[in-house]
Amino acid sequence: MTATSDPGAARLASPDLLRSVFRRHAAGVAVITARGRGGPVGFTATSLASVSAEPPMLSFAVGTGSSSWPAIATGDHVGVHVLGEHQQELAAIFARSGADRFGPATAWREGPEGVPVLDDVPAWMVCKVAARVPAGDHRIVVAEVLLGDPTGHGRPLLYHQGRFSGLRD
Repeated sequence: MTATSDPGAARLASPDLLRSVFRRHAAGVAVITARGRGGPVGFTATSLASVSAEPPMLSFAVGTGSSSWPAIATGDHVGVHVLGEHQQELAAIFARSGADRFGPATAWREGPEGVPVLDDVPAWMVCKVAARVPAGDHRIVVAEVLLGDPTGHGRPLLYHQGRFSGLRD
């Protein structure tokens, strides 16, 4: 067996170590939306994961300090949008603190259960929140898929090494 790195270079666990390791992990990019008391809310997520096929369930992580957390913490439904490589700016808008996420640059409509649904995405789903699991400064939200549309166009948007990019052939 060949070692791939120097064990002496290992660092103790820290937020910086975790961020550094996950910068090397390419992840799909999604935007999570919800209806908040003051209007629609949303954020960019790279933590989207399939949880169960029967019933169809997924999960994502949300920081408890995020501006979207109060709506996610109390709401019953969320929108989950898989972004395409043509949507790097949209991903950046939803990732930026203080941005006007549902302003003129964002095409969206009110969808089922009042959830904001983004236009022109490769796929979207509306889900019912099933659980909010404490995980440090985040919560893991588990949600059951109620309906969706996987027929949009575009190749997936990825997040790697701290930036958005697309697949290479």
